[in-house]
Amino acid sequence: MTQTISTPQQIPATVDITDNDQATVDTAELGELLLGRWADIRRTARELAGRPELHKIEGLTHHDHRLRCSDQLHYLVENKAVHRAFPAAFGGDDNHGGNVAGFEELVIGDPSVQIKAGVQWGLFGSAVLHLGTDKHHEAWLPGILSLEIPGCFAMTETGHGSDVASIATTATFDPATDEFVIDTPFRAAWKDYIGNGAIDGRAAVVFAQLITNGVNHGVHGLYVELREADGSFKPGVGGEDDGIKGGLNGIDNGRLHFDGVRVPRTNLLNRYGDVAADGTYTSPIASPGRRFFTMLGTLVQGRVSLDGAAVAASKLALTAAITYSTQRRQFNGSSNLTEEVLMDYQRHQRRLLPRLAATYAASFAHEELLEKFDDVFSGRHDTDEDRQDLETLAAALKPLSTWLALDTLQESREATGGQGFLIENRFASLRADLDVYVTFEGDNTILLQLVAKRLLTDYAKEFKGVDFGVLARYAVSQAAEKTLHRSGLRRVAQTVVDSGSERKSAKALRDEDTQRELLSDRVQSRVAELAAVLRGAKGMSQEKSAALFNEHQNELIEVAHAHAELLQWEAFSRALQQIQDPGTKEVMTRLRDLFGLCLIEKDLAWFLMNGRLSSQRARTLDGYINRLLTKIRPHALDLVEAFGYGPEHLRSAVAGGAEQERQEEAAAYVRRRRASGDAPIDEKTLLARSAQDKKARKTGKTQASSAAK
Repeated sequence: MTQTISTPQQIPATVDITDNDQATVDTAELGELLLGRWADIRRTARELAGRPELHKIEGLTHHDHRLRCSDQLHYLVENKAVHRAFPAAFGGDDNHGGNVAGFEELVIGDPSVQIKAGVQWGLFGSAVLHLGTDKHHEAWLPGILSLEIPGCFAMTETGHGSDVASIATTATFDPATDEFVIDTPFRAAWKDYIGNGAIDGRAAVVFAQLITNGVNHGVHGLYVELREADGSFKPGVGGEDDGIKGGLNGIDNGRLHFDGVRVPRTNLLNRYGDVAADGTYTSPIASPGRRFFTMLGTLVQGRVSLDGAAVAASKLALTAAITYSTQRRQFNGSSNLTEEVLMDYQRHQRRLLPRLAATYAASFAHEELLEKFDDVFSGRHDTDEDRQDLETLAAALKPLSTWLALDTLQESREATGGQGFLIENRFASLRADLDVYVTFEGDNTILLQLVAKRLLTDYAKEFKGVDFGVLARYAVSQAAEKTLHRSGLRRVAQTVVDSGSERKSAKALRDEDTQRELLSDRVQSRVAELAAVLRGAKGMSQEKSAALFNEHQNELIEVAHAHAELLQWEAFSRALQQIQDPGTKEVMTRLRDLFGLCLIEKDLAWFLMNGRLSSQRARTLDGYINRLLTKIRPHALDLVEAFGYGPEHLRSAVAGGAEQERQEEAAAYVRRRRASGDAPIDEKTLLARSAQDKKARKTGKTQASSAAK
């Protein structure tokens, strides 16, 4: 079974790791593991996304791309691809996890289709489903599902994106007419970047500050009709086209504003908050803050689906880039006859294989997120704590996977040279389309800040109600731990152990528990330090408290990022336990170790400064990572084959074998020329022969002279 390098300790490059170099990968078993719980739905969705009807046609104007995207949504309806999450009464399966798993795969065909479908059914339709009640479902869900009611999710405003609680659009109840009056009080309150908002949307769930009897009850959603049958705006509704974007131009994003638009009181989606005819407000959730987060929590599937779609995009990019790198030859450093395959260069391995490991980690973590999502939305595990856990998990993983996708697409583009820059190979196109993933459905940086605050909250809960003696002992232990790290005693201890045997260092690095301890400690100690610094914020004024948090905002983001990486590493480690084939498990363990060690290498300064690693082990980390790359390299093609994407999904010339054909043609040409005897002599060869002849003549003269003497 493959042993892997653990994060904290490092192995000298000279150490021989006693792994089985004959290990092979069972791509079928690994592929099934990657497909996860909803394997059949993923297969069905991939088959659909592989059809030409759903493929992106490059070079279309944004007008034509939008028209094609609208037609493609109808194609999804015709192929029964949109109902899975909805109740059986409306033709659905109540299958929330399977629904998201299927929608994620649409990114393979065209990211614009995936996002536009997500707007229609994952946001607009889901808002009606989860925020509304039976009367709303019966009135609008059939039309939403059939696309008779193309809709919008009108939450984001020009002046407030991630800060939803501060949106400025108002919905004021008028008891005289039993209506809500919706207003956009100033330009920054326009609803912005609204999918389907420019052309297609006939209705919207509009989020606004709900005001009744002079009291603002916070953000609520209302069903509002936007356009007449001919596409013109209804009275009081206005808007404009966002125009051409950096990507996703198949979606008609637009801006919307409202001037005294009246909707019936019953158009309030009132599952969590209702208004009676006399203006009285009631809610099953007493706390305004908790109510707000509960309503927004029902819409978390947007982040979940983006996490999965980003992982899929990384898989597509790596499949194409790694396939190409095992065929493309460049430079003949080790032979005068044959050029080197790109993947045999260490630097090329460094470019692609760590990203391959990270993509596997993100994929396994996403599957766990998807199962958590399904548990909550199916009702099996739907407590407040479960919903908070789901929100935090989605907020942690979505940033990492979307950033990884952009990074992987860019590196894959560069690793395929000028070929990768061609639109036919999709790297540039996919990167443009996925660029906005990092800032919508929650800006990545803001999401990580939410994660950090949850970590601090959980940390504080551990000590709630604890007596003074326990706190005192904890304080002493923390002081001792800090002294141990900062004095270098732990580093000295590691050095003493390492100096005895390099193999002991190797064994430590390959130990799963050691990796877990280092990555966990990186989070836990940082959280403890932040909690100690921020503890005094409660007694401060709002201004001083905010200033204190701002002073440590970067640290908050960093600890959340480290926490998310730990979640991915743990998910990878749990996935290893499900692999039965010994060879596959060995190779995948190496890949998990590569992921873990690269995390350590990236944050090596922290581990050194805080005494978690000795300088001796730190010096050996680079060499050991390189050794791992050498061991993983023979399995690179198998590892991307397990992703399960065929030519109809990749649609990338560099992944289609064209390069292999060119290389074979070139090699055959050279062989024929050499065999014919007509091949011209290389000037360097001629010069070398001349030098040899000159040397031989000189040697001969010297020998003749010596003989004469």
